[in-house]
Amino acid sequence: MNGAVKSDRQRRSFWLKHLHQWHWISSAACLIAMLLFAATGITLNHSAQIEAHPKVENRQLQLPRDLLSSVTTASHRDKEPLPAPLAGWLEQQLAISIGQQVGEWSADELYLSLPRPGGDAWLRVDLGNGKVEYEKTDRGWVSYFNDLHKGRNTGVAWSWFIDIFAVACLVFCITGLFLLQLHAGNRPSTWPLVAFGLVVPLLLAILFIH
Repeated sequence: MNGAVKSDRQRRSFWLKHLHQWHWISSAACLIAMLLFAATGITLNHSAQIEAHPKVENRQLQLPRDLLSSVTTASHRDKEPLPAPLAGWLEQQLAISIGQQVGEWSADELYLSLPRPGGDAWLRVDLGNGKVEYEKTDRGWVSYFNDLHKGRNTGVAWSWFIDIFAVACLVFCITGLFLLQLHAGNRPSTWPLVAFGLVVPLLLAILFIH
């Protein structure tokens, strides 16, 4: 009997040690991001009450004649990035990042959409006279962090970060659930509180969301 009790205690000690370890590691890894996502969850929920004052910047440039000639004589397709000389010149003049962005080509113009978190931007190149028009809209820091929350126009790196952050949150929650199970015997309110956390949003969804 003593051997069985000792074995149970050793097993419990093993799981407590490893669950606590993964629980605090995952909580430390996702703490700052979780605070950010919780705060932006509030701002997104009250986006109609948070007044934004977009700032619009409009610039006009003239494409160099030799660059315009090289662009108009070359053949381009919508699914190809901008020619490197054109992209490099636009990036230098407008202080923007184009990279492998794909433009929309027509017989008389090139249009490039440049969406970004917290704002928007676009540019148009008149292939007839080389006129360049660029417009950027900045909706402020609240909009920027809201778009980070949604993963809107944030690129591949941020998308990977959100996935990794979500995995860390799952580890944090699942290890927390097992720790609750191990400690529930000494804490009678454990499972009623867990049930409360399930029932309240479920009832709200059933009764008030249509």
